Amino acid sequence: MTSTVIDTETTQSIDSREAVTARHLINGHWLGEADTERMNPARPGEIAAVSPSGTAADVDAAVTAAAAAQPAWAALPAPSRGAILISAGNLLIERQSAIAEDLVREEGKTLAEAKGEVKRASDVLRFFGSLGWAATGEVLPSGLPDTTITTRREPLGVVGLITPWNFPIAIPAWKAAPALISGNAVVIKPAELTPLSATHLARALQDAGLPAGVFNVVHGKGRVVGEALARDARIAGLSFTGSTRVGLGLQEILNARRARVQLEMGGKNGVLVLDDAGPAKAAQVVAAGAFGLTGQACTATSRVYVTPGVKEKFLEALVAEAAQYTAGDGAVIGGTSRMGAVVSRQQFEQDQDAVRAAVGRGATLLHGEYDGDPSGALFFPAAVLTNLPADDPAVTEEIFGPVVAVLEVPDYEAGLAAINDSRYGLTAGICTDSLALATDFAARAQAGVVKVNRPTAGLDLNVPFGGVKDSSTNTFREQGRSALDFFTWGKTVYTGI
Repeated sequence: MTSTVIDTETTQSIDSREAVTARHLINGHWLGEADTERMNPARPGEIAAVSPSGTAADVDAAVTAAAAAQPAWAALPAPSRGAILISAGNLLIERQSAIAEDLVREEGKTLAEAKGEVKRASDVLRFFGSLGWAATGEVLPSGLPDTTITTRREPLGVVGLITPWNFPIAIPAWKAAPALISGNAVVIKPAELTPLSATHLARALQDAGLPAGVFNVVHGKGRVVGEALARDARIAGLSFTGSTRVGLGLQEILNARRARVQLEMGGKNGVLVLDDAGPAKAAQVVAAGAFGLTGQACTATSRVYVTPGVKEKFLEALVAEAAQYTAGDGAVIGGTSRMGAVVSRQQFEQDQDAVRAAVGRGATLLHGEYDGDPSGALFFPAAVLTNLPADDPAVTEEIFGPVVAVLEVPDYEAGLAAINDSRYGLTAGICTDSLALATDFAARAQAGVVKVNRPTAGLDLNVPFGGVKDSSTNTFREQGRSALDFFTWGKTVYTGI
């Protein structure tokens, strides 16, 4: 049994600053008394941010402002709307270092990961901004004489967004950008743990010239702010990323009043490693998907099925890879850490309990023994479990941490069946040199995203993203041009000449 060395280097770290205050943004005004402290998960006792606890009244004010601002925003030519998004994206890049430093403090990522996420948010805004110049309808032939048929897309009106803490600026950007370019006004409830990242996005949009009331931010608890958003009859659509339990509850509320709802929820993403795969390359693919971003991604690899001929060499290579993913303070510049801190004490204990319980049930922990950190920082090692039954909770239930379970399967068909034997269907992967098996896997894997010889985590912004089963509503996809579909409705126009 091996353990990860925790990176405790503190020299050349980003200087600590006083806690930054986040506030609601309602009708262009920054409001609310900041009364909720967010602690830095890598530095016990350091306050990373303070934010207000929003109420149903705050939601009502934000929706009222959005409803008043939306018609004029929709009437603005799409290229003009797009120019504002592009300008906001450029501002994010200009402010990348400061935004990334705040993201590290409140979420726990490494600085490199945080800078990459800010760049992703900028690219998303600029991508959707460019679509302001793209056609949104068609001209179609009619069976009637002297008649022209055209189609057009109309904005829903006011939309609500509820976003998670693990990508606290990228996910708000990739939900808000298609909503805004389509002519909608937005009310967003960011995750409580990461109020600063959404604040930076809001400031960039505001400074880029977005009219007051078009983009509103209300901080607070999901059961207060999120539920108020879902129940407000003026919210024509709600896009949510988070847990399956919360998402399905929101769906019931929205369905009851026939409002549009988009859910991206949990994942228990599997990778199948076949005998013809190079064990070192396969281990790199699995480790990047399992331990990158501290395993805190809905697309992270959390279960692996390996055929007998490659199992031992693959496990040896995976343990060696896991040893490279040391956890430490993401703010350390030039440190050896490849993982940041776990986002919260609750999530840390969930990771720890999952590993300890699996070992207690007879699993073997090949890497990731944890003896505690005297500082109290939330650093958790990359964990590799094996010798588990297929129905073990570590194999079937989402952990949302740097924990991967490895099981043996006799052949390709058994491995594919194991991949599909899950309540979730977000991403799935295969490591093989066989084009025939890779093609078959892509066709038969029950997942919204399939990766061949690539980590399950990591997405391009210009292509559709979403899952099946309990991972998604499996209706409207996020990202790419298809993201516009959720935020618009179609109209067909017949014109007689």
